[in-house]
This record gives sequence, structure tokens and C-alpha cells, in this order.
Amino acid sequence: MTARRIERPAADIAQDKANAKSGGATINDIARLAGVSKKTVSRVINRSPLVQVQTRERVEALIREVGYVPDPMARGLAFRKSFLIGMVYDNPNAQYIVNMQGGALESLRGSGFELVVHPCDSKSDDYIAGVRHFVVQQRLHGVILVPRVSEDSALVDMLNEVGVRYARIAAVSLDQPRRMIATNDRLGAIEAANYLESLGHRRIGLITGPQRYLSARERGGGFIAALAKRGIELAPEYVIEGGYTFESGVAGAERLLALPERPTAIFALNDEMAAGVYKAAHRLGLSLPEQLSIVGFDDSPLATRLWPSLTSVRLPIWDMGLHAAAMLLSPEESPREGPLIAPHLVVRESCSSPGRV
Repeated sequence: MTARRIERPAADIAQDKANAKSGGATINDIARLAGVSKKTVSRVINRSPLVQVQTRERVEALIREVGYVPDPMARGLAFRKSFLIGMVYDNPNAQYIVNMQGGALESLRGSGFELVVHPCDSKSDDYIAGVRHFVVQQRLHGVILVPRVSEDSALVDMLNEVGVRYARIAAVSLDQPRRMIATNDRLGAIEAANYLESLGHRRIGLITGPQRYLSARERGGGFIAALAKRGIELAPEYVIEGGYTFESGVAGAERLLALPERPTAIFALNDEMAAGVYKAAHRLGLSLPEQLSIVGFDDSPLATRLWPSLTSVRLPIWDMGLHAAAMLLSPEESPREGPLIAPHLVVRESCSSPGRV
């Protein structure tokens, strides 16, 4: 005998829908309203071909009507996999991380996956153990590794050991193309060096990031090499190691501007430190850019909020997050070569020829 669905009074159904909307609908609510099993609702959510078209349409319409949102963790438990993508980072620049998250979230939109973040201190002895706990506890589908943790081979070895897919973002290629987004930071720094030299600057200061960061070595090394190629040698006292923070930019600029022959231009390896240079210059009463030209790196929103607006190397951080998340959603479809990331200099008002009045 064929089973048939028992029709419920319309008033009862309307009341149940109202209750579900006001109280936060659950999968049980959807099953009851649709007159199907909880397993059938789960199959609809996960696009199983085992559901009849009419049933699928009825369940999907109810999901939209009552605003039901599947819980990622519950889906992971039910189907023995997670619908969570992790982002692991050790980066003092909040805007960088916000931009990266924005790109990743855009890539995940509509996929059923959610983003969870794990800040860490890569200088800590137990940070890899902490990341391992995060990955295993959350049962992550995959992990986006942001510089500088992306540069750590021991961390990557751990992820391979526990069987978690990953996407690495770093200044140069460190892995297989399907797992790697290389940002080519050196090229942007070379463009900055050539630009400052073309304006006539010969006495140039450099505020680097921490030397344990590959990005700092690539940006600083590219800048110094490009100047040397143009006949300009940076004396050691004109190179200051910063921490990729506003405060370290202030401190670095104060040291450079206290030199007997102060630089006519300063290149800071991120925009946060460049903003710190602005503050140090204003404390000394220097006019920008007439008495000091400044170049940053990343071209964050901060660059256009400073005055004069900051000339900066644009690194497409949002796109980097977008591509990294996409790699994890469809690893079997990842290209044999990673996306082309090409930093370039965005010229604004913070630079001029030295000594201009």
C-alpha cells in the first residue's frame, strides 16, 4: 500500500511557520512543516539526487520562507566532514587580515561553508600544537595559511600529517601550484625603488619588516638591489628593521630623521609603518612631500586616508583571500599554476623631487 502524507489544517501550519520564524528554525521544524523526515531535509540541504523534485522544491521553499540556516558543525557531524574553512595567521596588521578575510568570505558565499579564524604567535614554542588542536577540534575542511605562518615548513608538515588540505599565501612560491599563491612582493619593491630614483632621490631610508618574515626579506632585498642597479648604495644606518606596526614606523622614522644627513625619501614596507613615518615627520615640522617623500606597501584603505595621500605598492590582498578559499573548495579543479598576483605602484601625493619648495 502506498503511504500518503497526512494533510494538516492550514491554521496549524501557519502557526508552526510563525513559531519557526520567531524562535530560530531548526531542521526538525522544516521536517515537520514539510511532512518529511529529518534525513530527507538533510538530503535536500546537501543536494542529494535521492530526493524527488516535488519534495525538494517544497523543502527548499520552506527553508527560504522561515529563514532556516543549516548549522555547519551539525552538517559536519552528520556527514563525517566539516563545512568550515580555517584561516591561520600571525600578522600584527589588522587591516591586512580584514581584507584577506573579505576575499575569502566572498569566495565562500553561497557555498554552505563558513570561515573560522585562528590568530597565533609563531614565536611561541607550542604554536604548531595550538594550530593542530584548532584544526582537529573544528574538523576543518581546509586551511588558509597567511604570511608569516605560511612560510613555516614544520606547520605544513603537521597539516599533511593530519590530512588537512591547505592553501599557502607567500611572497614567493614555496609549494605545489595547486596549494600556492605567490604574491611576488619583490617586483613591487623594485618598482618603488625605480620610482624614487627617477624623482632624483639618492639618500633614501628603508624601514623593513621583521627579518623572519619572507615578505620583509623579499621586499627589502628587491628594493636595495634595484637601487644598487641604479648606482645607489644604501648605507647600513639607512636601513631600520621595523615590526610591520604603526609604532615601529614612528620609531624607525625617528632614527632615520635624526641622522646627520637625513634621507629625502623613506620607503616603509607596509602602510602601517608608513603612517608612522608621517607622524615622526610632523613632529619635526617637516613638510610632506617637499622635505620628505614617503612610499608604503600594500595600498590598504589607510593610504587614501592620510594627507597627503600615500604612494603605495598595491598588493591585491582581497583577491589573495578569494583565490585561497576557492582552491580549498575545489582542490581537484585547482589550476596547475597558481593565480598571477602582480603588485604595482599606485602614485599619489606623498612623493616629489628632493628639495622642492
